[in-house]
This record gives sequence, structure tokens and C-alpha cells, in this order.
Amino acid sequence: MNTTPSINLPQEIALWPADRTPHASAEDGTLPRLTYYLPSDEYRTGQTILILPGGGYGMVSTPKEGHRPAQFLAAHGIAAAVLEYRHAPSRHPVPLIDAQRAMRHLRHLATSHGLRADRVGVMGFSAGGHLAGTVATQPAHPSGLAGDELDALGAHADLAALIYPVVSLVEPWSHFGSRDNLLGVPADPALALQLSVEKAVTAQTPPMFITHEQFDGCVPSANSLALYAALTANRVPATLLLTEGAAHGAGLGANLPWGAALLAWLASHR
Repeated sequence: MNTTPSINLPQEIALWPADRTPHASAEDGTLPRLTYYLPSDEYRTGQTILILPGGGYGMVSTPKEGHRPAQFLAAHGIAAAVLEYRHAPSRHPVPLIDAQRAMRHLRHLATSHGLRADRVGVMGFSAGGHLAGTVATQPAHPSGLAGDELDALGAHADLAALIYPVVSLVEPWSHFGSRDNLLGVPADPALALQLSVEKAVTAQTPPMFITHEQFDGCVPSANSLALYAALTANRVPATLLLTEGAAHGAGLGANLPWGAALLAWLASHR
């Protein structure tokens, strides 16, 4: 008897209504693009995760930080969607409103497929981890409304998983390439502070799973440590998995220990 969850064919979803994309630009090309992976109904956990690949806000790193993690989650009964969001030369709030619009889509789809609309989370890698953290800590942006029925749905995250994330945009250990791509040069100091995830944590921030390699030479693990400290100070449930090594951008490889830890964490938050 086969007990391995099957996955429906991925579905590409138009993120914005035709001719109503906020901050549309000739530079957008084929972006934004949302691809939805739905497990077979008998294995669904009820959870949905939006996946935001990294790329320093200058690209989106798919498939290893997007489609492979989505397939991994869907194979374990968790609905998942990959958002290839707009990035530089587009600046804030464009990536955020794309991600918040995707969260609204996933809440709508959860209701359609018998999933839990109150268990829609976000997962991001590197700069996508910063975007995931922003979704988890920032209110819905006013320019992200499309004038349709999805506007009434929540753009917030019920849980968040940040994988070797960029967190701060103001500290000496920040990833300034991501900051500059997101905010431009020179970056507005007040906006950089506002969008530093560790500064935006409150008691209402959703539970978080964070993992980082200790000596990451691209995005220092100090980002994850600062975020974990802020979550702890605000009594937000959080798991931090700090592992030996110096790699960055590995995605979800077969030999990485955090995949099983993530599944266990998700199971504890169903």
C-alpha cells in the first residue's frame, strides 16, 4: 500500500488582476509569478506555506530555494506556493505587496480546498527570509490593494520559517547589498530601521522557526541571533537551529538537518 502523499500538478496563479498590478513597470517582465502545489486530499495537514526564494532582492533563486522546498512540503501533506516576486530595480514596497497579495490568495485557496485559513505561513531564504520576516511583522501595505474580493482577506502570516535570513538593515552585520537593492542608494535611514525585522517584533508576531549556519560568510548568523533574542524578549514562541558550518544558499538539500526539524516544528503548530 502506497503511504507517500501524492502532489497535484502545480498550478500557476495570476497574482494581480489583469492591468491592475500596483507599481507596474516595464522592468517586471514575467514577474510576479505564483506557483501553487497542493497535496492529495487524503494527506493534507491543513497548513499552507508561502515560499519566498532569496537572491538579494536583485533576483529570485529558484528552483533550489523555491520549487524544491515546495515539493518537499507538499510531499509531506503541506500545501505550498512559490512566489517569484518583483525585485530591483523595483524598490520597497513592491516585494512586500507581492508577498502580501500572495498570502491573501493562499487564504482564499485554503478555504476552497478544505485547508485552514488560520494556518497560512510564510517561509523565506536569505533575502527572501527578510521578506518573510517583513510579512510576519509589518501591517498590510496600503498600496497592495487590487479592488477585488481578496482585499478583504488577511495578508498576515500565522507562522514563519526563516532560513539563513537577512534580518537587520541597520546593523554592522547587515547584508547591505540586499538593503540597497530594496531601498536604493542612499537608503532612507528611517525606512531601513522600520524594515529591520528584529526591530519590528512585538508580542503579536507569529511563532517562528529560524535556522542558520554558524559561520555563514555571506549573511552572518548574527542576523538570526538578533531575531531570536527579540522574539524571546517579546515572549514569542521560536525555535532557533544554529548548525556548524559556513555555507550560505544551500536551499533544502537532502543532507541538511533542518528539513526534518522544520517538519517537526510545523507539526507542533497545526
